[in-house]
Amino acid sequence: MEHKSKSHLQRRLGTFHLWGIAVGLVISGEYFGWSFGWATAGTLGFLVSTVAVAAMYLTFIFSYTELTAAIPNAGGPFAYATRAFGLWGGAIAGFATLIEFLFAPPAIALAIGAYLHMQFPQIDPKLASVAAYILFMAVNIAGIEIAATFELVVTLVAVAELLVFMGVTAPIFELKSFVSGGWSGADHFTPAAISGIFAALPFAIWFFLAIEGVAMAAEEAKDPGRTIPRAYITGILTLTVLAFGVMIFVGGSGDWAALASVNDPLPQAMKRAVGESSGWLHMLVWLGLFGLIASFHGIIMGYARQIFALARAGLLPLVFARLHPRFKTPHIATIAGGLVGIGAIYSDNFVQIAGQSLTASIVTLSVFGALILYIISMAALFKLRKSEPDLDRPFVAPFYPAFPAFALLMASVTIVTMVWFNPQLAAIFVAMLALAVFAAARRKRRPPTLA
Repeated sequence: MEHKSKSHLQRRLGTFHLWGIAVGLVISGEYFGWSFGWATAGTLGFLVSTVAVAAMYLTFIFSYTELTAAIPNAGGPFAYATRAFGLWGGAIAGFATLIEFLFAPPAIALAIGAYLHMQFPQIDPKLASVAAYILFMAVNIAGIEIAATFELVVTLVAVAELLVFMGVTAPIFELKSFVSGGWSGADHFTPAAISGIFAALPFAIWFFLAIEGVAMAAEEAKDPGRTIPRAYITGILTLTVLAFGVMIFVGGSGDWAALASVNDPLPQAMKRAVGESSGWLHMLVWLGLFGLIASFHGIIMGYARQIFALARAGLLPLVFARLHPRFKTPHIATIAGGLVGIGAIYSDNFVQIAGQSLTASIVTLSVFGALILYIISMAALFKLRKSEPDLDRPFVAPFYPAFPAFALLMASVTIVTMVWFNPQLAAIFVAMLALAVFAAARRKRRPPTLA
């Protein structure tokens, strides 16, 4: 039987904390990564990709919130899929979620290390990445309220910085710069342009990836039926405004083609507005670290709760379901996920997957995990509407069934596109997921407990 004294998370988080987690989980994606979509689709083609993905996320979050508010569980998608489809449907959703949240942090940690090395060349970037893991694992272990408050502060700084960026670059914005430039198909939506729009979908997802992680803090939310819907809806609206604002102002700052394959599009765009020696530019470069930290810290919070929930259900070793005796946080799960990430950091220079660097590959694997959990979660919503019509639903998805159906369709189209353009990584993802579920099946000896 489950030991309640060892697996009960404390309810400490209000709406503002949860909003900070929702936005913080994602906000590093506004700073880097998305501009690679311009290389495949141009500005106009990528705008179409982003509109489609934003619509997917808006409809998904309005639908997903129904599940999160009705079933506030640290397992998030694992809990919803288990309730809808049984243990093994839940296991697929749970391990897909774990792949997403376990593999994203090493890429962000490497970006933090590279950033610090750029500012202080004497610092070893890998040591800085590992130090970031150790520091933010410690913050997470110290208590959910401390961790969430820290997340809120760095998220507010990162949001403020993006607004400053838009204000500083607004005077040099030119529409003709945004709609013209180095990719001929962008203006005419030729067959090549349409292909590029589909190829660019994963880069548009980078604007929103991981917002679903708030569900894994639901068990620690005060009055989840009210706080979660407020946090999720305000969070996705905040991110949508920031995503389009950043993309449009960067693209209109000058030759966008020169920024299509760089890791720092915002500083490069601001440099055009204020010059290389401006204090505004130095502020952006320095405070850009806050966006990385917010996402890194928030995703550590997410993977720890997913490991905890899977272990509590008996699908991972029960040791990972232990809570710290003083802080009541899943400390062993936090450390275990960190060790995986640190191993990935030290493998980055000599491991390639499908011809890509390890960093690029684990980001792609993370997106595969996200899309699987989106598909299963929307399917669970439809199933539970039929099988449990009397389930207490503090928040009901608007425009049902249109919203969840659109989210399900878009996630399905996107994952087919991902498989088409990344067949080897798709095979690796399926193999990892199958092995994880098979190992869990051998371990499992009793039904899950979804507290």
